[in-house]
Amino acid sequence: MSKLQRSWMFVPGHTARFVEKAAGVPADGVFLDLEDGVPVAEKPAARHLVAEVLGRPGFGPRRFVRLNSITSPWFADDLEAVVVAGLEGVCLPKVESATEVLRLAGRLDELEQQRSMTGGAVRVVAAIESARGLLRAPAIAASHPRMEALMFGAEDFALDLGLGTHRVGESRELLYARSSLVVAAASARIASIDGVFPDLDDPEGLAADIVQARRLGFSAKSTFNPRQLDDINRAFSPSPDEVDYARKVVAAFWDAQSRGEGSVAVGGQLVDLPIVMRAKRLLEASDAVDANAAAKAPGEGG
Repeated sequence: MSKLQRSWMFVPGHTARFVEKAAGVPADGVFLDLEDGVPVAEKPAARHLVAEVLGRPGFGPRRFVRLNSITSPWFADDLEAVVVAGLEGVCLPKVESATEVLRLAGRLDELEQQRSMTGGAVRVVAAIESARGLLRAPAIAASHPRMEALMFGAEDFALDLGLGTHRVGESRELLYARSSLVVAAASARIASIDGVFPDLDDPEGLAADIVQARRLGFSAKSTFNPRQLDDINRAFSPSPDEVDYARKVVAAFWDAQSRGEGSVAVGGQLVDLPIVMRAKRLLEASDAVDANAAAKAPGEGG
């Protein structure tokens, strides 16, 4: 979880112009998609295109590939094609047991060894998209050291529960599931990625959904459309007011400690060690955002 991750974008792996553009989008990571975003007839071409792009230098976001599910007829061919130099991780969809992650990890071990890649370098994001998967999410999250994050597949989850086709408010009907997934991920000390907000013509709904995701504790949010990335990155980055308050909390607490006091009030709020640790985590996140922006600034490092 050391690398900056606020936003992840799905990119259909069979469409060359989208894959080419993915190298420069302002997402922290991309899922080059071989699953739902790719028609069956196009899956072989998508594997070839994605594998070719993974090997290119200068790709901006983190490079993950969304495989087809482990029970699908395409899973084995997906892995065979994309475990190449440049691949940073894979997203396994529709995960319902820790056994599926272990099976994937075992095959990754074999392919990394065969291809002289660093052992254990390819990370895993497990997508939770059903009631059964959610009930087993803590075990899935803790199933293997390769685990990078749990991701919430909101649309498939809603299908599994028999929900309607339109979101209500800030996806209030999915509140329990989203919160449960965050807790499961946190219990294993891995990240949590919220599902997409599908309505591209509802900016107010998007804003509310993003804020809800951050308040629930998600590490990041996913999207299918680059138009949503700036809003997601902004919401998942500490605001100037948050950074200013966090600095005051840390300074006041350590000043109180030097006087032999275990807590102190800042702006009317009692501050003790857990709050200080949260403030320090926020400042670390702010530093990561600043470092990321500096790395992408034109003319830097030349």
